[in-house]
Amino acid sequence: MLLGVNIDHVATLRQARYALLPDSPHAEPSPLQAALDSRDGGADSITIHVRGDRRHMQDRDAFEIRKLCPLPLNFEMGVTAEMTKLALKLRPDFACLVPETREEVTTEGGLDVAGRLAEVKNCVATLQDHGIRVSLFIDPDLHQIAAAVASGAEMVELHTGCFANSVDGTHEREIGRLIEAAKAGHAAGIQVNAGHGINYSNIYRLFVVPHLVELNIGHSIVARAMRVGFTEAVREIKDLMVAYPDA
Repeated sequence: MLLGVNIDHVATLRQARYALLPDSPHAEPSPLQAALDSRDGGADSITIHVRGDRRHMQDRDAFEIRKLCPLPLNFEMGVTAEMTKLALKLRPDFACLVPETREEVTTEGGLDVAGRLAEVKNCVATLQDHGIRVSLFIDPDLHQIAAAVASGAEMVELHTGCFANSVDGTHEREIGRLIEAAKAGHAAGIQVNAGHGINYSNIYRLFVVPHLVELNIGHSIVARAMRVGFTEAVREIKDLMVAYPDA
């Protein structure tokens, strides 16, 4: 199983102090350094999300990481003309289409591919025409899996937020949804990834979900890094992932 490390909240911390001083030589922490530390800890790819309001990652971060970090880059993006233009200029290895609203603190819920199929399909084709593989961040629902397949995207990333927030009474239901969606995606011939809310305590509970190729983890790694350093935080979560059985 592969690990994609989302470093958005390294930029969130920087922006808390330096949003109004974008050219300060003292701006810290560095998203680029977090990407390089992730590489040293065993990460397989780096995930960043440049939002329309630029609340954390900035365009210059994206281009710096793309140029100076040797790991594959996964670019999370809203389905907008602005972000499509940026992606075509950045040329990441992967693009993950996500929902985006100004009110949310972080991405909550999956992209409604079924309700926006024509728009999503057009965005997918445009990105693919420029050599960018595309993933769709979706809820683990079969109609969204079917829509993702219809869109032509190569991958889906199953939203694990409901699983991560589940309590005893809902845990089995959420795991069941993930299992069903993973099986359906795999059977349809698309790569199945997962992400959102995965941490050092709940990750093992995902190991009953088959066919997962990659987990994208961010906040928990950033939080753990405050205690043990970024490289070690990545190494620890990567070590836990070794126990995932082959799909």
